[in-house]
Amino acid sequence: MPKLSVIGAGTMGTGIAQVAATAGWDVVINDTNSEILEKSSSSLVKVMNRLVEKEKIDQETADKILGRIDFTEDQQFFENSDLVIEAIVENLEIKQKVFKAVEEIVREDTIIASNTSSLSLASIGSALKDPSRFVGIHFFNPAPLMPLVEIIPAVQTEDKTTQQAKNWVDSWKKLTVLAKDTPGFIVNRVARPFYGESLRMYEEGIADFATIDWAMKELGGFRMGPFELMDFIGNDINYTVTETVFASFFYDPRYRPSFTQKRMSEAGFLGRKSGRGYYDYTEGAVKPEPKKDEKLGQAILDRTLALLINEAADALFLNIASREDIDTAMTKGVNYPKGLLKWADEKGIDWCVEKMDALYDEYREDRYRCSPLLRRMKEENQRFYG
Repeated sequence: MPKLSVIGAGTMGTGIAQVAATAGWDVVINDTNSEILEKSSSSLVKVMNRLVEKEKIDQETADKILGRIDFTEDQQFFENSDLVIEAIVENLEIKQKVFKAVEEIVREDTIIASNTSSLSLASIGSALKDPSRFVGIHFFNPAPLMPLVEIIPAVQTEDKTTQQAKNWVDSWKKLTVLAKDTPGFIVNRVARPFYGESLRMYEEGIADFATIDWAMKELGGFRMGPFELMDFIGNDINYTVTETVFASFFYDPRYRPSFTQKRMSEAGFLGRKSGRGYYDYTEGAVKPEPKKDEKLGQAILDRTLALLINEAADALFLNIASREDIDTAMTKGVNYPKGLLKWADEKGIDWCVEKMDALYDEYREDRYRCSPLLRRMKEENQRFYG
């Protein structure tokens, strides 16, 4: 079996290590902080014990998985790695510094990868002497449970590097999709309106948090409402991703962050982890009741869905990913009830264009411009499927 080295013993790095070790790979987890390494080790033991208790695996299997994972502060252990995946802080300079050091240690044929969710792969890879062996491998949290992994070649990446990375991750029983190296890749790009338009509707006084969440769950079939999900992710993390995507797209108004979320983040109202976000999570707190007005709820859903479909269509129009990979990414990466392009066919391309045009006519903001692909498809009476 090949050998994996993971840089960063946080939640994501630990999860990636678990996935690979479960697939039979030998794994080294590296971190400069011994306490974080100890926490990683103990959390993996707890996870294995829980899996044994639930009879998902037996004790012998659990012991074998744990036996394949080593923890170290010394990067020299990367020497015989076939694949190195970095899962550290989203800071370009720090990542580049780490990769420069790693390249001096590993073999010439070792594939070097980043788990970045929002930074340019071309920029990270530029720090390497041989960036042709560098690729993005973006897992979703929690890595052992979320099936989707985005594979993102940089402009410098060789095709054989991309294919080998994809083959390896496929062998870990993950579902891989290929994405172009553009801000947010597939999921974090296409999902922006789910959060952004919900915040916009709240700011306009159309509905409160609970009502918007109710509409998206009960009428739209989404597993979590946008405000519940932002509280789960953390307002600091979600806001930072939004701000990064906005800046990376040269301040395209479609991705403009919300002052509401910025203020929540500044106030420390980060969501579940801080005990308060859009909702109060302290003991005994009563969750507000939504206004269950179906007409209002449908208007909330339609507005959000139109922007989500428009974003997915634009990703296809700009060759960010294939039709199938875009729909797979949204159903398996963020648990959407349907692929957005399939959903567009169900609603009708005419409906999508008319909704976007109505919003643009009302607001006269570039935020609501209709994708050229949707407009072209309407004129030619086309569908995404069939």
